[in-house]
Amino acid sequence: MRQRCSDRGSATVWSVGGIAVLCVVFGVGVALGQAVVTRHRAAAAADLAALAAAGHWPDGSASACARAARLARVQGARLVRCAIVGDTSDVTAVSERGPFTAEVRARAGPAGPPDSAPPLTPAPPPSAPAPPPAPAAR
Repeated sequence: MRQRCSDRGSATVWSVGGIAVLCVVFGVGVALGQAVVTRHRAAAAADLAALAAAGHWPDGSASACARAARLARVQGARLVRCAIVGDTSDVTAVSERGPFTAEVRARAGPAGPPDSAPPLTPAPPPSAPAPPPAPAAR
């Protein structure tokens, strides 16, 4: 009885294995991309909602937060927190896409008063090296 050892068909097995690995890598890449897009949508919605609320704080907290919620909804997110303190808004938006959820907090308001920042003073010009001391007279 003669045994025959052949590698016939092994390339097919290796090809199927390679294709399976590439499919897994591609799937992981798509999932990571979807997670990043979800995070960016939440960040954009939170930033825009905070700006909208800060821009309408004189209308009252309820009106400013309603405008922020409407803007977040248009951006494909949901506003879960809105607080107006003085003329500064603090909002949190949540975006959901597939199995991923991202929650982002944003604040918006006017810049601080100019006198609260340290004054900008130009650096002094570099001074010339000091001359060597004169010899003492005896």
